[in-house]
Amino acid sequence: MRPHFKFWPNRLPHSISVPETSLWDNLAVSAKRYPDKVALRFFERSMTYSQLASQAERLAAFLQLMGVKKGDRVLLNMQNCPQLVIAHFAILRANAVVVPVNPMNRAEELRHYITDPDVKVALTTQDLAGELIKASNSLSDEQGLRHLVVSHFSDVFDPYNQPPGDLPETWRDWLQAQHPLPSLSAGQLHDWNKALACSELAPVLTVGPDDMAVLPYTSGTTGLPKGCIHPHSSIMHNALAGALWSNSSSEVVSLIVVPMFHITGMVSVMHCGVYLGATMVLMPRWDRDLAGRLISRHRVTHWTNIPTMVIDLLASPNLANYDLSSLVNIGGGGAAMPQAVAQRLWEHYGLRYIEGYGLTETAAPSHSNPPDDPKQQCLGIPYISTDARVVDPDSLKEMPPGEQGEIIVHGPEVFRGYWKRPEASAAAFIEFEGKRFFRTGDLGRVDEDGYFFITDRLKRMINASGFKVWPAEVETLMFRHPCIQEACVIATQDSYRGESVKAIVVLRAASIGKISENDIIQWCRDNMAVYKAPKSVQFVTSLPKSGSGKVMWRALQEAEKAKSQPSQ
Repeated sequence: MRPHFKFWPNRLPHSISVPETSLWDNLAVSAKRYPDKVALRFFERSMTYSQLASQAERLAAFLQLMGVKKGDRVLLNMQNCPQLVIAHFAILRANAVVVPVNPMNRAEELRHYITDPDVKVALTTQDLAGELIKASNSLSDEQGLRHLVVSHFSDVFDPYNQPPGDLPETWRDWLQAQHPLPSLSAGQLHDWNKALACSELAPVLTVGPDDMAVLPYTSGTTGLPKGCIHPHSSIMHNALAGALWSNSSSEVVSLIVVPMFHITGMVSVMHCGVYLGATMVLMPRWDRDLAGRLISRHRVTHWTNIPTMVIDLLASPNLANYDLSSLVNIGGGGAAMPQAVAQRLWEHYGLRYIEGYGLTETAAPSHSNPPDDPKQQCLGIPYISTDARVVDPDSLKEMPPGEQGEIIVHGPEVFRGYWKRPEASAAAFIEFEGKRFFRTGDLGRVDEDGYFFITDRLKRMINASGFKVWPAEVETLMFRHPCIQEACVIATQDSYRGESVKAIVVLRAASIGKISENDIIQWCRDNMAVYKAPKSVQFVTSLPKSGSGKVMWRALQEAEKAKSQPSQ
C-alpha cells in the first residue's frame, strides 16, 4: 500500500470502472433525466438540457451534410459561450473528433491547426472568424477549409438588454460588434442559426469508448504543437473521477471561467458538469467583479480556476458586496496558490483551496489534493485509478522520498500518443514495473506521506498565470520577422503572473537602429496569442552557443533568474 492511501477520502474507491459509452451519451442521459433543468447560464439567458441536446443534434446533422464522417477532425475555435458547448457535443454526436483551439491564436498559428489534423470543417464566432479565414486563405485550396460555421454572441443573447450592472460596460461593444468577413477562398461560410435549422436526421451514433474523441494540441521543447490523441474513455474517466473527487451531484452550480478549449475547462468542468446534469454558469473572459456578481446571484457552489483569479477577486474594492457563502469547492492548478491567499480563503470563508496537477496528455488531473487533507503549494496525490512515481530521468530508477526526479504517470486518463508523431510518442512512454508510464518532463519529489511537489522542469516551458508558453514555438514564429536574425525566449519573473515571456534578440545588420524593442513586441502581439507574446525584448549582438552551435538558452535563463534574486 503506497503511503498516500492513508489520506485517501474514505468515501472513494481507489479506482473506478469507466462507462463503456461515448461522451455524447452523457448529454443524452442528462437530457432525459433533467430535460427542464438549466444546463447553461450565459448572463441572464438560460439553456436547458433538452435544448442543449436538441441543438447539438441539429448541428450534428448539419455537419453530416457538410461531409463530416466518423473520425474526421473538426476545428472548434471559440471563447466560453453556449455555442462552444453545443458545437463540442455536436461534433461528438457526428462521430467526429473535436480539435479545440485557443481563441487567442492568430492566423500564423492557426494554419498549423488546419493542416496538421487535416481539418476541412471548422466552427467559430464572428469575432474570431477573420483570423481563421486569413489562415485558411493563405493555404492551398487542397489544404484550406471547405466549410466554416460562424456564430455571433447575439445568437444566444442581446447584450443591450441585460439587467443594469450585470454585464461589464467594456464588454458591450465587444459582444455586440459586427465583423465584416472576407470570403473563404476554398469553401463556404455558413450562418450558425441556419445550421441549427437543419431538418435532416443526425447520423447513427457509432463511436464508442476506444474511438478518438478530442485532439487537443500541446507544444514542447522543439517544433510545432503536437496533437494529443484522447479516446472517449480517457475523457470519460476524468469526468467521472472529477465528479467523485469533488463530492458533486446534479445540484452543483459551477462557474466556468477557465477556458473550455483548454483540457482543464473541457474535462474537469464541462464534461464533468454534463455527466452530472449540473448547472454551468459561463464567463467568456475574466472580470473579477462580474465573477463576484455571478457567484452571488446564481449561488455558485463549485469554482475551478487559476490562482491569479482568486487573488484578483479578493483584491477587489467591491469584495464586501459579494456573497461567496454558497461556495463549497474551490481549486485549480497551472500555478501555485500563494500560502497567504490560501490561508485567507480558509479563515474568512472556510474554503480549502484544492490544488491539482495534470497535462494535456493526462486529460488534466493526474494528481489532486484530497479535499479533507490538502497541502498548500502541493500537486497532491495520484488521482483515482492512477499510479505515479518519481524516477531518475536517466536510469529510470525510482527515487526515494524527498529526492528529485521526473514525474511519470500511468492511468486510464493518459493519452494514446501524439497525432502523426510516432517518434515523439515512443519517446514519451517508458515501461516501468510492467506498466506503460507517460514521462511528464516535470521534475518533482514525493514526501513521506506520498504527496507530490514540483521542483523544476526538464522541458523548456514558461508558466504565465497558468498559461503554458513553449519558447521553441514563440521563437519559430519570431524568426518570420524580417528584422530578426536570431531569438532566444526565456522566462522572466512577474509579481502577478508568476512568469512572463522575454525575448533576447539579435537583429539583422541592416535593421540595427531602424526598429525598436516595442516594435518587436507589437509585431509579436499581432502574430501570436497575446499570452505568448514577449512582454519584454532585449537586443544583443550575439547569443551564447555551445561547441555544436546550439543556443545556450539555459545560461541565459540562469542569468535572468540571478537578476531577480535579492542581493545578499
